[in-house]
Amino acid sequence: MPTAKKIKSAARTFVTHEFPALFAPDSEILMLGSIPSPKSREQGFYYGHPQNRFWKVMAQVLGEPLPATIDEKKNMLLKHKIALWDVLDSCTIVGASDTSIEDVTPNDISKIVAKSRIKRILCTGATAHKLYQKYCESATGMPAIKLPSTSPANCATSLEKLVKAYQQAFFVKKL
Repeated sequence: MPTAKKIKSAARTFVTHEFPALFAPDSEILMLGSIPSPKSREQGFYYGHPQNRFWKVMAQVLGEPLPATIDEKKNMLLKHKIALWDVLDSCTIVGASDTSIEDVTPNDISKIVAKSRIKRILCTGATAHKLYQKYCESATGMPAIKLPSTSPANCATSLEKLVKAYQQAFFVKKL
């Protein structure tokens, strides 16, 4: 009978970020996840798992209707000068478990900062924040705000608490 360790290692997959960052020259806030989930990679855009609450949270924070299509999601963020990317370009991971991430190659976050008006960086979860601090913060010279994850795995944080935390991070001061 296989051990739990063998089963876990068998499920470990090398993944590469498969779609570009979303940003515009006038973007002022950069939101960073860790790496796209299997559902996000399948859809070709961020936060694609139907149980992930990212788009519900963002719609409420921004006072917008819940976007249904990828184009609606892009337009909503760009309208509010929000950029979206992930800290990692590649890693090995078990499913969508951020706690299993190893063998990382970070994205060059400083490229977006240099090509935009980014004034604030927000990380959508503890792992993204830790990875940003370790691999990217020195290159950008900007600290990031750690937000609670909108992942279905973070069921301990209610939608209302997520919205409040994100609102506070967005409206700390006038940009």
